[in-house]
Amino acid sequence: MIRLAKASEIQKIITITRACAEHMQAQGIYQWNEQYPSESAFETDQERGELYVLIQTESVVGCITISSFMDAEYEPITWLTPTDNQRYIHRLAVHPMAQHQGNARRLMDFAEAKAKEADATSVRLDTFSKNLRNQRFYESRGYHRLGEIYFPKQSEQPFYCYELPLNS
Repeated sequence: MIRLAKASEIQKIITITRACAEHMQAQGIYQWNEQYPSESAFETDQERGELYVLIQTESVVGCITISSFMDAEYEPITWLTPTDNQRYIHRLAVHPMAQHQGNARRLMDFAEAKAKEADATSVRLDTFSKNLRNQRFYESRGYHRLGEIYFPKQSEQPFYCYELPLNS
């Protein structure tokens, strides 16, 4: 089940994202660190009603932010669709113990369905240039890689921006 996150679940979400960061770092992927994703980012997501959790056997095992707000870092990208009504995916995480079970796919299916319900023109996101698994995942879903952005507090390496145009 996927539902809106409760404020009381943010610490569990932080535990999941830290486990994901450790799991990625063990594979040489330095996408997340002690500064990102932050508790304050999740608090803002939850307050805006944009943070969702994936529940399995009564436990939070994953999360995703589905936002209508475009971060300033995305402004230089030449997007496929005019910027007017998009959904932006951030902080998708599935606890390493719950990975390889289709949970990221479930979260993305949910996010894309929510975007279509909102008559969004497209779904936009970014993923780390060194995270080849994520790149293959998004590309297999039809996302188009469009450009690079940088988050210096996370990595000196670029992040790739992706967009999936939605047909009304």
